Amino acid sequence: MRTCIVFYSLTGNVKYAAEKAARLLEADTVRIDPVKPYPARGLAMFFHGGKDATFGAMPELKEYSFEPVLYDRIVLACPVWAGKIAAPMRTFITENMDALKEKETDVLLCFSGGGDDKAMADLEKLLGDISIKESVVLTDPKKRPSAENEKKLADFITLLK
Repeated sequence: MRTCIVFYSLTGNVKYAAEKAARLLEADTVRIDPVKPYPARGLAMFFHGGKDATFGAMPELKEYSFEPVLYDRIVLACPVWAGKIAAPMRTFITENMDALKEKETDVLLCFSGGGDDKAMADLEKLLGDISIKESVVLTDPKKRPSAENEKKLADFITLLK
């Protein structure tokens, strides 16, 4: 099954997990980034990212190359901000909703402090009729490596093979 992992990563945790999954699945990756980058540290990171996530902002994305016709499965990978999916992923999903309806959709979320259950509910609401087949939630996999994260990611990859 041809797989593409579409990811947004601010601090490197999602990038780490998405690229590792892509290597093991022999999948392609598409990185999305907002035209106006979010601060990557300090209070400003939490304020701006959390505000945009909470209020459902959809920042304009830099140009990206995504050919959904080439894939059977799309893995959406992003951080959890304030109990919601990161705003750039909201933009990507909205821009590609029709293409996602025709694909198996899986999810990889990374978070630091909680809210993953709320983020999943937020994502399911945004996706509407599109069901999520498999999902995994990791806690800071790059910043704080752990055997638990590695096992969760390995189990997720096994389910996708």
